[in-house]
Amino acid sequence: MKRMLAGVGAVCIAASLTLAGPVPGTSAGTKNGQQTPAQVKNPIATSLRTFMPGRQKNILAGIEAMPADKFNYKPTPEQMSFAHLVIHITESNNGMCAKVADIAPPKVAELKETDSKETLLAAARASFEYCGGALANLDDSKMGDSVDFFGHMQGPRAMAAFFLAGGWADHYGAEAMYLRLNGILPPSAQPKK
Repeated sequence: MKRMLAGVGAVCIAASLTLAGPVPGTSAGTKNGQQTPAQVKNPIATSLRTFMPGRQKNILAGIEAMPADKFNYKPTPEQMSFAHLVIHITESNNGMCAKVADIAPPKVAELKETDSKETLLAAARASFEYCGGALANLDDSKMGDSVDFFGHMQGPRAMAAFFLAGGWADHYGAEAMYLRLNGILPPSAQPKK
């Protein structure tokens, strides 16, 4: 299971980086007339920092796109509300970025599904700002350290990086579904201006 999760995370990051373009701070060379990838120092940390801005942009734009009166919307009674999804995104960012960077999570007020759109959006923004700071000076030196996940699982710190990147993709996918079910085109599906 751990190997499968780590593999899925690696594939998510690799696919995202392919779509995101070249990694900042790298330059490729040529060998036999073919472009060769450059060696990247701290590939996990560099990948997260490269991946985050696009995910942040889409996730926050998705929250902005949902009308305030639809934050209680649930696709089915068993699923979480859109407000709960925003709370989950915020808590995931704060917790997983802290875990990846080996720092304390921020002290934040407890969010409720009844909080206003503005309150929830501000909390989500703050969680991405926290992640940006947490990842800014991150290197890969502690990625092999064993850490606890969700109170019932142990794994290398690198697994938290994969959970974080995979979570961003999953969270935006959920947002897109909620938006489409309410007749709203998700941010990444909007026509280019």
